[in-house]
Amino acid sequence: MKAMILKQLTDLSQNPNPLEPAELPMPQPGEHEVLLKVLACGVCHTELDEIEGRTPPPQLPVILGHQVIGRVEACGSAVRRWRGGERVGVAWIFSACGSCAYCRSGQENLCPHFRATGRDTNGGYAEYMTAPEDFVYAIPEIFSDAEAAPLLCAGAIGYRSLRLSGLQDGQRLGLTGFGASAHLVLKMVRHRFPNSPVYVFARSPQERRFALELGAVWAGDTEDTAPEKLNTIIDTTPVWKPIVEAMRNLAPGGRLIINAIRKETPDQQALLELNYPTHLWMEKEIKSVANVARSDVSEFLQLAAEIPIRPEVELFRLEEANRALLELKQRKIRGAKVLMIGK
Repeated sequence: MKAMILKQLTDLSQNPNPLEPAELPMPQPGEHEVLLKVLACGVCHTELDEIEGRTPPPQLPVILGHQVIGRVEACGSAVRRWRGGERVGVAWIFSACGSCAYCRSGQENLCPHFRATGRDTNGGYAEYMTAPEDFVYAIPEIFSDAEAAPLLCAGAIGYRSLRLSGLQDGQRLGLTGFGASAHLVLKMVRHRFPNSPVYVFARSPQERRFALELGAVWAGDTEDTAPEKLNTIIDTTPVWKPIVEAMRNLAPGGRLIINAIRKETPDQQALLELNYPTHLWMEKEIKSVANVARSDVSEFLQLAAEIPIRPEVELFRLEEANRALLELKQRKIRGAKVLMIGK
């Protein structure tokens, strides 16, 4: 099979082609696994974190990609949930132990044995991949392959972030950064909380215009002050500076949700500007989002089909994966980037 593989960690600013094309043996499914013919795979900022070493794969080489849409090609001998030809998806959560206190309480995203697709095991930047049958999801027919791929991570993590925010209809929501996840959160909010205005902070003028097109009531730069204090803010950026600015824009009792698996090199000046009266006083809260649970993915797919939420997507071929990643690094974003791999 054809694949794009990561052989060594690197900085995309110095090496714009971190992935190498390769011909590899087709993987074989284990007893409780399915073999998927990959149709599409979303491109996520987490792949940049993997490539540049902020959340490094435990071993190299590895095939990245954790927003995978595919058709079941074959099943392991003990698989009972799926059969050949079904269209399914694989998300960031590849597996969890199932027996620890976190897994038993439905918080498998916090499992100490959590394994991530495309980091701890090979992912979807390839023509085929395998996955455990219990960590694969049916894809609603309403979505094309390209539309469905971003729902598995950008959508699911956005759904978890919105739930953790505690937003009530009529309260004001802020979104810092406006890429794949944030634009899906805005679409969710307009459906579930029709009386909640959304304010967007983004460095890129293109992202700000896009946010207004999708229904944001205001869009400004990351360092701007919103017209009103906000009840909750979801940060989807890869850097530290927006955290400080978001805390400044929160209303008393407000909550900041940090939706990022890693942050890039800290902006020391921004950290030094953090002060108690401006940023933390009045019972403001900060909560991080760690991974996703299977329930986040399955619940969001159902919600997305009911609304329906259709992501804005940019399409690339598998061999163009490096270009898609570089554009993501350079913040050339309008919605979600998706690799189209098979038919």
